[in-house]
Amino acid sequence: MISLKTPQEIKILQQGGKILSEVLHRVARATKPGVSAEDLDKLAYKLIKERGGEPSFLNYQPDFASAPFPNSLCVSVNDVVVHGIPYANLIIRSGDIVSLDLGLKYKGLYTDMALTIGVGKINPLYRKMIAVCRGALQAGIRAAISGNTLGDIGYAIQSFVEKRGFVVIKDLVGHGVGYSQHEDPLVLNFGKPHQGIPLKTGMVLALEPMITLGNGTVKEKSDGSFVTANKEVAVHWEKTIAVGRRKSIVITP
Repeated sequence: MISLKTPQEIKILQQGGKILSEVLHRVARATKPGVSAEDLDKLAYKLIKERGGEPSFLNYQPDFASAPFPNSLCVSVNDVVVHGIPYANLIIRSGDIVSLDLGLKYKGLYTDMALTIGVGKINPLYRKMIAVCRGALQAGIRAAISGNTLGDIGYAIQSFVEKRGFVVIKDLVGHGVGYSQHEDPLVLNFGKPHQGIPLKTGMVLALEPMITLGNGTVKEKSDGSFVTANKEVAVHWEKTIAVGRRKSIVITP
């Protein structure tokens, strides 16, 4: 069932989203060669707690997962698309492409956000991929207005990506968020204009394009993370937004 959030709830989500954005960008600045993924996870936990929030990924087990997620922060490196566990022996190196995904519970409401950075000197192709994925997210946000459909969001993302020589990963999707970490509806990163569920003011969605090279096929590892089947680098950007009448509200700025 799709829920609509009240203007008051959206204001609370914006408060939490501001905290989440600040924390995630602090963690991104700390993502340097020689740092362990576990250290980044500990930093994210510490910063969230200091700001009065709760790390919503910690011990969270969605329906599609075989076990709870054991940490606060997902650290997905190179061919790991999402749900990368921040192991102590996962050391960040120059040239790595690192996706950081973090969720926050604040005053009973949930927000979700992800970004991808290149560490040190990176392949120019991957620098372009990061920029394209971020641009695709912005295209999806622009399409997320009342009167459009989920198909309009998916089409905006997919067409932006494919025109620039990359592919969207179709087996992993965005989702509703707010009252819980994952809500209806699923938000596909592909689609056809004017098709799918109509968008209504008050819908709160986590838009999260994930892109790569090749055919975009992924497989799940035993620890619950997803990797590209062809071992190509993947990139992931995500923001929580609220659908508006003329323009969507970015909850995680």
